[in-house]
Amino acid sequence: MSVPPPGLIGTITSDTIVYDDGRLFQNVGGILYQAAVLCGLGVETSLFANCGEDLRADVEALTGVWPALHLEGLSYVPGPGNRVELRYSEAAKEREEVLLSVVPPLDPAAVLAAMAGLEMLLLVFNSGFDISLPAWRRIADAACCPIWLDVHSLALAKRTGGHRDYVALPDWAGWVGGAAYLQANRQEVASLLGHPERWPEASEYPAFFEACFELGVRAVFVTQGREGVLVATSAETRPVGTPAAAVVVDTTGCGDVFAAAAMVRLAAGEDAFSAAAAGAVLASAAAGVAGIRATYELALRSRLTAAGPL
Repeated sequence: MSVPPPGLIGTITSDTIVYDDGRLFQNVGGILYQAAVLCGLGVETSLFANCGEDLRADVEALTGVWPALHLEGLSYVPGPGNRVELRYSEAAKEREEVLLSVVPPLDPAAVLAAMAGLEMLLLVFNSGFDISLPAWRRIADAACCPIWLDVHSLALAKRTGGHRDYVALPDWAGWVGGAAYLQANRQEVASLLGHPERWPEASEYPAFFEACFELGVRAVFVTQGREGVLVATSAETRPVGTPAAAVVVDTTGCGDVFAAAAMVRLAAGEDAFSAAAAGAVLASAAAGVAGIRATYELALRSRLTAAGPL
């Protein structure tokens, strides 16, 4: 399957992942999850991100074997970079994220300079500090390719060193305007709707989707964990199921895997529902592994064996 070259905008993170059953993982992560999937699938990919200098050796060790990844847009900055603690508990609806340190927001210059060579663009908020709204508007307004936007940590309070509550996003239209595809989970949709204290009622979705379509969005993907993905286009809204994971090792990055795999299908001309189904298959498989290296190998196996969604 021939896929036009995409660009990824986000932040590389250093993750400490803790489950209430005692499982603990320490990995680099963030935007590298999407990069791992795209490169594993053989898609030429340009990465635009800031990364702490302290993470350089780990990042280079991982990405050095990904021939499809172009790193001209990757900048190393002094210090530890984005360090994140992710805590999962069965008692909580959503994981808790504690951001210990951050890198400066991305300068849009490198993205703007490369724009003519990109056929799709993905922005994911790995910290919420990844890029400023004025900088993002410069990119979105100049883009001549479809944009996938993943709300993710944009919905969290901008603070470091402690618990980050979900907050309302009254300026969400400024972020979403110009995006062709919008990804958010139920909690993040609640923040967009202005009531982060509760998940949306089913009756709230039609008006939300319509507001997105008026901003130019072609399809909205509301990820719902084991319940699958609610996909909405101007013509139809329906759920797409997620296969049950044979083994669950670490669910970190599953939404990122979904985005990358679905984006590949969309870039190849498939519709939103088919793309979501493919993304859900690979995301479910990703729950059975942990870390960037294993995610890359999973995508690579999917491509080489033709047993996966792509």
